[in-house]
Amino acid sequence: MQQTFYKYQGTGNDFVMIDNRQQTFDKNNTKRVNWLCDRRFGIGADGLILLENHDDYDFKMVYYNADGNESTMCGNGGRCLVAFAQQLGVIENECTFEAIDGLHHAKINDGIVELQMQDVDKVEQFSNHVFLNTGSPHHVQFENKIEGFDIKNIGAKIRYGQPYNQEGTNVNFVKKMADDAFRVRTYERGVEDETLSCGTGVTAVAIGMHYIGETEKNLINLNVEGGKLQVRFDVENGAYKNVWLIGPAKFVFKGTI
Repeated sequence: MQQTFYKYQGTGNDFVMIDNRQQTFDKNNTKRVNWLCDRRFGIGADGLILLENHDDYDFKMVYYNADGNESTMCGNGGRCLVAFAQQLGVIENECTFEAIDGLHHAKINDGIVELQMQDVDKVEQFSNHVFLNTGSPHHVQFENKIEGFDIKNIGAKIRYGQPYNQEGTNVNFVKKMADDAFRVRTYERGVEDETLSCGTGVTAVAIGMHYIGETEKNLINLNVEGGKLQVRFDVENGAYKNVWLIGPAKFVFKGTI
């Protein structure tokens, strides 16, 4: 059986995209999803995303981690899916779609996608980190020696350690560059390694840094290994609302496998 696919990347966070509006893809075949994402034996990607029809909105997003399991929200994946939907002619410049964490609004202009994320009304602050959910769970902590930091091994210890060991968490290491800018490196669960970028991760960093007083800005620049992203938000009675993740989403290639 041949499968047509499209490859997209958003600041180096890469995805296999499949048009599943005709429901031809076997969504229960975990091993097949894992194989398609394998960088040596398959196409290679941080995750696989299905674009499906929706009765009430422009489309539905179904996201799988590279390990083959359906996962929580992926911000960069959502941005890439908006670009994919535009390429397919499903949308023009604006859309509303459903993902596992609810509805998302988005805008696309000249390859830059602005994706509205979920509101965040709870940030947990600890002695050396904060924890919050931006559609996916994120541990955020400072690390001044971020350039040579062992992201994979230290990230894995936190990801599988207390109190996260049952569900696990994504882990973000942060270095402050300016009042409105932070450098971020992320260990992503499901990939079980560092990724070049994580959309829900930089959203968590932006909100977390504002929450603990490291910035008073509500438009934050995030430098990730794969490029640059921005997050903007409003704060209302301690809750973070109107949260937008902004950055490029690029088509890489189309093929069959």
